[in-house]
Amino acid sequence: MNTVEQPMYKWQELPWKKMERTVFKLQKRIYRASQGGDKQTVHKLQRLLIKSWSARCLAVRRVTQDNRGKHTAGVDGIKSLTPTERLHLAQTLALNSQTPPTRRVWIPKPGKAEKRPLGIPTMRNRAEQALVKLVLEPEWEAQFEPNSYGFRPGRSCHDAMEAIFNAVSRKTKYVLEADIAQCFDRINHKALLTKLNTFPSLKRVIRAWLKAGVMDGENLFPTIEGTPQGGVASPLLANIALHGMEKAVNTAHPHTQLIRYADDVVALHPELGEIEKIQQTLAEWLATMGLELKPSKTRITHTLKKYQGQVGFDFLGFHIRQYRCGKTHTAKSSGRTPKPLGFKAIIRPSQEAQRRHYQELKKVIDRHRASKQEQLIGHLNPIIRGWTAYYAPVCSKKTFTRMAHLTYLKLKQWAKWRHPRKSWKYISHKYWRLERGRWDFAPPKGPALYKHYQTPIKRHIKVKGNKSPYDGDWVYWVKRRGHQPGLPKRTARLIKQQVGKCTACGLYFSNEDKLEIDHIIPKAHGGKDGYDNWQLLHTHCHHRKTAQENRTRRVGSTYDKGQSAEERCAPKGACTVLEQC
Repeated sequence: MNTVEQPMYKWQELPWKKMERTVFKLQKRIYRASQGGDKQTVHKLQRLLIKSWSARCLAVRRVTQDNRGKHTAGVDGIKSLTPTERLHLAQTLALNSQTPPTRRVWIPKPGKAEKRPLGIPTMRNRAEQALVKLVLEPEWEAQFEPNSYGFRPGRSCHDAMEAIFNAVSRKTKYVLEADIAQCFDRINHKALLTKLNTFPSLKRVIRAWLKAGVMDGENLFPTIEGTPQGGVASPLLANIALHGMEKAVNTAHPHTQLIRYADDVVALHPELGEIEKIQQTLAEWLATMGLELKPSKTRITHTLKKYQGQVGFDFLGFHIRQYRCGKTHTAKSSGRTPKPLGFKAIIRPSQEAQRRHYQELKKVIDRHRASKQEQLIGHLNPIIRGWTAYYAPVCSKKTFTRMAHLTYLKLKQWAKWRHPRKSWKYISHKYWRLERGRWDFAPPKGPALYKHYQTPIKRHIKVKGNKSPYDGDWVYWVKRRGHQPGLPKRTARLIKQQVGKCTACGLYFSNEDKLEIDHIIPKAHGGKDGYDNWQLLHTHCHHRKTAQENRTRRVGSTYDKGQSAEERCAPKGACTVLEQC
């Protein structure tokens, strides 16, 4: 049913389940046509998807409800939309070549004094980019190289680390660590549009986005090159620009493993001479896209022995290195030939990652010197759980133990500062609780501080070859989502319990979906914390359910039950909660 011709439809009443299926069927057809090299069919299906009412609604929902940065305004100053405004935006959403400039926002880089520029588009432009992403992503997912992992559905940095481990686990290698200087800001527009090779109307729209300009304060700056960081489609466009790098290197230098995560590149080869040539090949290839390697972050090292005073390398917050092992203790008189030294590859959290994590914990503890213990624990636990979940797939047990000890020393200092004239015995019994033979930083009643080493080490299984969420293999992707690193244990267990489906809309969870845990029976009505009362929902499904519960509670408790529904909802804006969500 075409909702444009049925204005009585409300945003909350749209058939979302049917829309998701309609869009995915078209995306799967685009993916398969792109795999077969049928460009004519790809472009035909893409035009059909752009005009689809379902795709437009999903694009609007993604940028106004699902996106975590949805409350950041562009140059038009609009931060959020009501359901009525969302419906109007979906009805009027169309791609055109007139695009307002993006708004410049500067955010700090972690552990650095410099800042990263973001370009925030308007709400309408974000919806347009989300629509184009729905169209372009299936086509390019069928073409992207197997060792490209950044900003792609179904792939993560842990897959990149597993690829590196597989490359260095059986043979020593020279390593080229390469970082592309200002990748997003320097991509050549003409080269990117040529590589896109899409139909003319879509090409004109993307060119308009690239040339729209940037508003920094009250000043307008032209964008001669680069893609604006902060746009919905920018990561996809950057991946398209860098597509072909792996093939170019492997063609010129066989037996090379090149792993790329966004603009971070690692090349591995057994011979030093070849790794130096690979650096030159990379520089020449990047020049065709208007890019270059950053000298300060590009270096050559070795995985086992020292080269230029260094051994091993850092990548995505991990330190990768080989260690000698396997030395025999056989006596010389035995006549046996001693075995040569072997090695083993070990991946750990990098020293810089450990330092940043401790500094973050230190800032939180210092900032909450006068706060209650429960509040401090409430701020520390998510940080510790998130950091340890990221590093759980590698050899992190010793690191976790060390970080737990450093956290304990900092908390000990925090406790002594609060009671400078009390004995340590008094302080320790006030802030630490003995449970199961160990002391936990916890109040007499309430949750304890989560210790780093409580996170179990669980190896990550690398994504298979060229698998993609658009291939329709839901059994593989649902099972994989339940084992995804960084996914909280409770969320992973609920995914398995629900067989990968949202209990509200009945659709399978995809890798890009934002998920939230909901209480089936709200706590206000006597519901308890437990798997029997938890369910996993899409963010938009959770917002809708919460709004309906709030509306029912307000109507049922605040107003006269003898009134009609319209009369109960009329006074004091009883339905405003539903409108906001």
